[in-house]
Amino acid sequence: MTIDSAISDIDLVDMEFWDRPPERRLADFARLRAHGEPVYFAEPRIPLVRAGKGFYALVRHADVVEASRNAKIFSSEPAATSPEPPPVVAKLFGTPMVNMDDPRHARLRRIVAGAFTPKMLSKIESDIRSTATAIVDEVLARGARDFVSQVAARLPINVICRMMGIPERMRPYVLERVDIMTTYSGVRGSLAGQRTLRLLGGNLKAIVDLHRLVARLGRRRLQVPSDDLISALVNANIDGERLTVKEVGSFFDLLLVAGNVTTRNALAHGIRLFTENPDQRELLLSDYDAHIGGAIDEIVRYVSPIIQFRRTLTQDHELNGHRLRAGDKVVLFYPAANRDPEVFKNPDAFDITRHPNPHVGFGAPGPHLCLGANLARMELRIMFKELFTRLPGIRTVGPPDLLLSNFDNGVTRQRFTF
Repeated sequence: MTIDSAISDIDLVDMEFWDRPPERRLADFARLRAHGEPVYFAEPRIPLVRAGKGFYALVRHADVVEASRNAKIFSSEPAATSPEPPPVVAKLFGTPMVNMDDPRHARLRRIVAGAFTPKMLSKIESDIRSTATAIVDEVLARGARDFVSQVAARLPINVICRMMGIPERMRPYVLERVDIMTTYSGVRGSLAGQRTLRLLGGNLKAIVDLHRLVARLGRRRLQVPSDDLISALVNANIDGERLTVKEVGSFFDLLLVAGNVTTRNALAHGIRLFTENPDQRELLLSDYDAHIGGAIDEIVRYVSPIIQFRRTLTQDHELNGHRLRAGDKVVLFYPAANRDPEVFKNPDAFDITRHPNPHVGFGAPGPHLCLGANLARMELRIMFKELFTRLPGIRTVGPPDLLLSNFDNGVTRQRFTF
């Protein structure tokens, strides 16, 4: 396919692109949107990874929404991540919900959705508050060093572990393995083969460790159920359906990565945004309860904590005037969709009063809309209030250290003070 000369310098599979400053990447996405049709890129070959023949980049809000809603044509199988994991991974560890279509996806979602209802979330609100309080207590005692390790990384992992019923003594072990799991995230074409193999090996071992932990706890909960999510999952029986050990393990993986990454990234980027936009911070604190909902949605729109997911065409389909063929792959780039000027007025402005705000930071409407979005909103609402109330002078110091990834818009370190 011939690439327009106006965008010929943009290669979304080259890690050099993802190492560019965020502002430059967003400007490049703007050029891709202006090109007028999906743009084809070839993927590199990576050891142990089936790179495939390439993909079309969806960078317009309307295209991302259409692909998300129409799951029968835009399939999540065999994998919604890019590059596609080796078949052995699914065989050994089960298939995560993000890599499933209905009816399998609907079956699993129906079983686990009960843990995320408003009624169930209200039961853990006090736990989230106590966790947030303990985090700020420790910051006050030890001083401000790194916002990510002291605050952003600690809240969601502790909340998830409490929901699952992971004993407190095991939580540092879980967090360490989550960090290993996300070290190899997305296409890293610039890495040497041996380096890639080591990353994949560490990733797989971390998954094995967590599956063993959940399997051990699951066996105990089958014998002696408790008031936690592992008990609910291993004992669930909806229309005769039960989760297998692999399915419980793969759901735990998904919850740890998706549930942890979204809140963690939104907290880390959010505290920086309020530092860089003091007028928005002042507005938020003038009436916290009135503005925090809009503030959270604007943070998620502005930073897009998860960068992309992939779909595979099950049949020929015309999208935005472009003919896609069965078997073609498309990648939904949420940061590009969330800055689309056709949908968002002055999209590069951080505005907590933005309304409407149909961002796709939790995924676009459709069967794969983030199941834990309301949990993330609750965590962010409680944690920001605790920070701004007890550390009123809190602000970031200097630029953040960003994770090099085309999947996780992560912050690895952010200095701060109060």
